[in-house]
Amino acid sequence: DQIANGIRRFLKGFAKKILIADVLGVTVDAVFGLPTSALTPAYAWIGLVGYALQIYFDFSGYTDMAIGLAAMMGFRFIENFDLPYLAQSIGDFWRRWHISLSTWFRDYVYVPLGGSRTSPGRTYLNLVVVFFLCGLWHGASWTFVIWGLFHGVFLVVERLGAARAMTTAWTSV
Repeated sequence: DQIANGIRRFLKGFAKKILIADVLGVTVDAVFGLPTSALTPAYAWIGLVGYALQIYFDFSGYTDMAIGLAAMMGFRFIENFDLPYLAQSIGDFWRRWHISLSTWFRDYVYVPLGGSRTSPGRTYLNLVVVFFLCGLWHGASWTFVIWGLFHGVFLVVERLGAARAMTTAWTSV
């Protein structure tokens, strides 16, 4: 049973990668390759949404393949994605996206820095530091550093109550 489940999981991941991520990649690359003068709002949205789906199906596909191969050899890995694009907040997103990496950063960086058991200012700094390092983990370039800082700052803004304010504003409309 475990080998059969592993094969099914591997094939599911392979299908995500080949049939969805790689196909989306063709469209995304075409949009990103357009000259600025040809980039309409519709093309920009196609590129944005297509890329978001491409990276999800690419990475979750690879993860499913790894989990499937591990199962065929008798190992069990934790799930790594839990419908992240259905998250209700940026914090919820990070609890659902690349769970193994997020857990590692929480356990080995955030908690040793003091986590949320420190002053609010120090907690916010800890979040930004963790996501700065997460950006560096993805690649030592300004793009990834900015990406990490962007997510760290948005987590801080969410913790400062912006999520409640936005939800209240949205429900009153």
